[in-house]
Amino acid sequence: MPPSEPHTHTVVFLHGRGDNARNFAKSLVYWRDSHNRSLFQAFPSFRWVFPQAPTRQCASLPDKWPQWFDVWNVQDFADREELQAEGLREVVPQIRRLLANEASLLGERWDRVMLAGISMGGATAAHVLFHLDIPATGGGRLAAFLGVSCRCPFLGRSLPEMRKAIGLEDGVPDHANVLRNTPVLLEHCADDPLVRLQNGYGMRDTLREFGAEVEWKEYPSGGHWFNTPAGMDDAVEFINRRVLGKNSEEQAERSDDTMDLS
Repeated sequence: MPPSEPHTHTVVFLHGRGDNARNFAKSLVYWRDSHNRSLFQAFPSFRWVFPQAPTRQCASLPDKWPQWFDVWNVQDFADREELQAEGLREVVPQIRRLLANEASLLGERWDRVMLAGISMGGATAAHVLFHLDIPATGGGRLAAFLGVSCRCPFLGRSLPEMRKAIGLEDGVPDHANVLRNTPVLLEHCADDPLVRLQNGYGMRDTLREFGAEVEWKEYPSGGHWFNTPAGMDDAVEFINRRVLGKNSEEQAERSDDTMDLS
């Protein structure tokens, strides 16, 4: 989805299990903030990229679903978790290449490329973040990481152990610089029936343990999806502050201008 103003940043946003890129992109139009803006309206200079997960045979079901990796037991994600490694080993390098391509469109400015994901898309994006090595000339980090209703595969392992479990042959960093330097926002609804709040805590605590600066937002309702409008308000505020470097007064002025023009 191209920007409606001169291109300054790109967001690569991964959909959840069983969804597809086209449907997910359309659904984001209905995630609105308190000023009735979608993400696309709040950030008109951003390019939005929605990769499509491959269709995979489910090991525990007779079905084939679009999914970044397979899961044996959604009630216990640690059950036969080696299945998750197979898919992640395939898609993590693909998403890394996509991020590199998007950075090249911005003059090799990786720090103007944001990575985001919901549900399994957020879990996958986290492992992409674990496997990124961005040169200082590209900013040494991503613009930001946004995870919604997501968990962390291979919970309870150290960062080197997680990298070993995935088993990528090339491009595995021996440091956590990108992870430490990339701002992170995690959002989770307390009534999420699929990825329980406790799983979200696990993602939050693991990222912090690995050195990430994580902002955690928890909402009483919203299910396995985005909370609105509070969740959208928090995402817009975070992106404005951590990606665009705007202070609260500048954000308020922009919101007022938007309301006057609508």
